[in-house]
Amino acid sequence: MNIPNHSGNAPFALSVLDNAFTGVGHTAEDTFQEMIALAKLADSRGFQRFWMSEHHAMPGASVPSPQMMVARLTGETERIRLGAGGIMLPNHVPLVIAEQFDMLDAMAPGRIDLGLGRAPGTDGATASALRRHQAANDEFPQQVAELLGFLENSFPKDHPYSEVHAVPGPWQAEQNRVPPSKTATDVWILGSSTYSATMAAQLGRPYAFALQFGSADVLNAMRIYRENFRPSKILAKPYSLVSIGAIADEDPVEARRQSTSSAMAMLRMFQRKPFALLPPDEVAAFQAICKSARLLSSIPIKPFMVLLMRSQKV
Repeated sequence: MNIPNHSGNAPFALSVLDNAFTGVGHTAEDTFQEMIALAKLADSRGFQRFWMSEHHAMPGASVPSPQMMVARLTGETERIRLGAGGIMLPNHVPLVIAEQFDMLDAMAPGRIDLGLGRAPGTDGATASALRRHQAANDEFPQQVAELLGFLENSFPKDHPYSEVHAVPGPWQAEQNRVPPSKTATDVWILGSSTYSATMAAQLGRPYAFALQFGSADVLNAMRIYRENFRPSKILAKPYSLVSIGAIADEDPVEARRQSTSSAMAMLRMFQRKPFALLPPDEVAAFQAICKSARLLSSIPIKPFMVLLMRSQKV
C-alpha cells in the first residue's frame, strides 16, 4: 500500500470526502464544477486524499458513480490521491468495479483509492432496483473477496473464476510480456460499526470510519481493528482514518448557520422524505413556524471545523 508522507503544517494529514450535495436552487452541473474547483484547491494546499461517495435517487446528492468523477479529476489534479469513499459494492458486479479501478490506476498510477461499503446509499425501493435481491447485503464479504481476486489476479485454480480476468491488470501485463504495474489501487474497508472494523482487520486492509453517521462505536471500532489486525502483503500494520461532517468557512457564525441545512436534511430522512438541502433561510423559517422545530434542534449537528483556506499547506 502506498502511504503518502505527511509534510504540511497541520498536526495530521487531512483529506476531503465530497458527498456532492446539491442544494435547492442548484443543478448537478453546478455541483460538478464546484467539486472540480474543490479538488484543485485541495490538491494545491496539500490535502492527502479527495474521495467521493455514492448516492442514488436523492435530489440533494448528484454522484451515483464516484468512479466517473475520479476519471475526470485525474486530468484536473496533479498529486492528490483520488478515490471513492465509497463504492457500495452490493450495488455492483465486482468484476466491473475491478476493471474500472484498474483503468483509473493506469490513468493516474499510484493515486487511486477504492473504499468499499455495504449500505445501499439510497431508499429501499431504489436499492431493490439496484440489487435485485435482498440477500445482496449479506454477500458483502464474498463480493469483497471476489473483487480482490480480480484486482490481484489471485483466484486459486479450482475457483470458478480462475480463468476470468480483469483488464487492465496483472494478467494483461503477463500476457503482453511487460512488467506488471508498480502501483495498484488501494482498497479500503469503510463503515460505522464494529462489523466493518473486524472485517478490515481480518483482511489486513486500511479502515475508514464514518463518524458523520454517529459516534457511539468509533473508539470500540478502532480498538477492535487494531487489536485484531492481521498483517498482509498489502499492509504490515493497522492504518485508519476517520471522517467527520465539516462546514468550511472563515466565519464560525456563518458556518453554524450553514450547518442547519444538513440538520434539516437529516430530519427529512427521519421522516422518510427525500433527502434535500434547503437554504439556511428556509430552515430558519421552518424552525419558527413548525412544531417539529424541537425535533430539529435535538438532532446533533456534527462537529464542524472552519478551514482557513489562506494557509499554505495542510
